[in-house]
Amino acid sequence: MSGIAENRLSDGSPVTWPSSWRAAPLWSMFERVKDIDHPDEALLSVYREHGVVKREGRDDNFNKAALDRSIYQLVHPGWLVVNRMKAWQGAVGISPFRGIVSGHYICFRPTHGEEPRFLNWLFRSGVYTAEFASLSRGVRPNQVEIDNDWLRSLKVMLPLCEEQRRIADFLDAETARIDQIVTLLRVLADRLSERENAVRDGLVEALFEAEGTVPLRRFTTRIEQGESPQCDAVPRQHPNDWGVLKLSSVKRGRFIAVEHKRLPDGVTPNSSYLIKRGDLLVTRANTPNLVGDVAVVGDEVERLLLPDLIYRVGLAEDVSADFIAQVGLSGRVRSFIESVARGSSQSMVKLRGEDIKAWPVPRASRDQQMKLVREVDESAASTARLIDLVRHQLHLLAERRQALITAAVTGQFDVSTASGRNVTDGVTV
Repeated sequence: MSGIAENRLSDGSPVTWPSSWRAAPLWSMFERVKDIDHPDEALLSVYREHGVVKREGRDDNFNKAALDRSIYQLVHPGWLVVNRMKAWQGAVGISPFRGIVSGHYICFRPTHGEEPRFLNWLFRSGVYTAEFASLSRGVRPNQVEIDNDWLRSLKVMLPLCEEQRRIADFLDAETARIDQIVTLLRVLADRLSERENAVRDGLVEALFEAEGTVPLRRFTTRIEQGESPQCDAVPRQHPNDWGVLKLSSVKRGRFIAVEHKRLPDGVTPNSSYLIKRGDLLVTRANTPNLVGDVAVVGDEVERLLLPDLIYRVGLAEDVSADFIAQVGLSGRVRSFIESVARGSSQSMVKLRGEDIKAWPVPRASRDQQMKLVREVDESAASTARLIDLVRHQLHLLAERRQALITAAVTGQFDVSTASGRNVTDGVTV
């Protein structure tokens, strides 16, 4: 960034800074510090949406903490923390907490008297995210890294401290209001998903009561697991390539064919594990709430292979794979799976083929099976439309939140006279 000049956002649109603002190089405001060997301090993380947060009590952080926490870095309130590999996505922030962060982050101690809340918003604005992207280098878009020397030369655009506080106060209030709406929308999406599960459970339980229960082994002809050779970390690039399914290809009753890894050249595919339309797939190993997930291959697929962590369940001709999948997603079977899944840790448990054969299944005729599948599908389609609407509104709110932050920290409007209330126009809860 070059002082008071025209800079650009990631979409190419220009930003002109107010002439009264000054430019200070980051090195004159912060000192790089790497203070390690504090394993007992609270764990912190840097989120794209929230900046620096405490890890304790969060259920949305899937990165495992290192066993050796002595390599983590201690930071204090007011310190700048940069995830060197995700700064271009907004994983930057001024910490409001004392705690330890990953040893791979870049940490800076403040040597300035500026408003830390303003800097937190500034560094996470669209104009700085674009600048971090320009300073990052790597072979692939998701494997880029920001250079520390280039980062130190970054120009920080600063209004007077009084204006910094006004901007921070404005954004604290307005983003909190947007975040409240986001929370309500996410609760609504959860309730819609619960409604879909309740409809399925009601229909399945009605069949249990009317027709009785039999174990799934009465209808299985075979249960097989595939194999997982060492694969490339990318999907197939050519129609003639082969791929091996990932666990994520089976998700909450849906088969997602794009979730696979490319089989490397020179590795001969085992055609006996070729995935075919109509296959009933069950995950063999996963976290406790995901193990035993089911899906039916609905479309024609080519050159995709069964991995060793997914079972393929063969069924008798008078049993619908779609019906068994819906029963497998029901509360009764999920409770059964939780009771029989085995593992040495709660992060990964496994099911045996015999566990799947023991699933309770309603003794239903073919017509009853198809009727249940049809009714569940109709309910799911209605719910999906509502959930898509909620997701669209969440996307709009995220865009408008970021636009509000960028406009405020670049001086595009006077926050003392702005309310920001138009940012949620068109959003209903």
